[in-house]
Amino acid sequence: MKTPRWIKRLGSSFIIGGQAVTAAAKGHFNASDLTDQLMEAGPASFLIVLITGVSAGTVFNIQVAAELSRQGLGSEVGGLLAIGLAREIAPLLTATLLTGKVATAYAAQLGTMKVTEQIDAITMLKTDPVEYLVVPRLIAMIVMAPLQCLLFFSVALWSGQVSSTAFYSIPPNIFWNSVKSWIVISDLPFMLIKAVVFGLQIAVIACGWGLTTRGGAKEVGTSTTGAVVMTLLTVSLMDVVLTKVLFS
Repeated sequence: MKTPRWIKRLGSSFIIGGQAVTAAAKGHFNASDLTDQLMEAGPASFLIVLITGVSAGTVFNIQVAAELSRQGLGSEVGGLLAIGLAREIAPLLTATLLTGKVATAYAAQLGTMKVTEQIDAITMLKTDPVEYLVVPRLIAMIVMAPLQCLLFFSVALWSGQVSSTAFYSIPPNIFWNSVKSWIVISDLPFMLIKAVVFGLQIAVIACGWGLTTRGGAKEVGTSTTGAVVMTLLTVSLMDVVLTKVLFS
């Protein structure tokens, strides 16, 4: 029975990821490209994270605060929002946003280089394409994913407080006291651990799918779509595992 191509590509992605992690640990990477990749995964994506964070915090209150207020539990809105964001919403939504913004770029860039034989040219120059192309993207995602997640968490929590005060007359001090009483000290570090793992997955799968592209321009589009689908699937599965390990 022939092995499905997506399984082969996933296996190749893991091998490429292992090579990239090893090279990064040894300090073997293209420093000039790292700056560009940090900008792509960081400042170039900040606006998307900000807008979505504001929307998430506000929508949460529209859905939850009204019901809690009717039951006399309006003072607990802040705490409920805080643990929901830290444990699940912030890392998962940030990973989804970065998949759409960054993973697509990685897969398309490397896929185009592969089908136009630029990867072969790099190899002929005795340069390791993993060190030259993958490692900077890997480092950028490991650094920027938790920063983006922290930004999302902060903005969503702030927008939740503003909307709960504006729409449901919950005093700011009541909201923030609830946050302090509900959230535990390990929630934020565990949130950042999730973000780092998700960032690693995004970089590995997007770059792996790009480097295993074959054919012409049409295949680049197919690879980009496949990278996004596989990234979202594996991130969702990993989220289940990490939630069980970290928060149970």
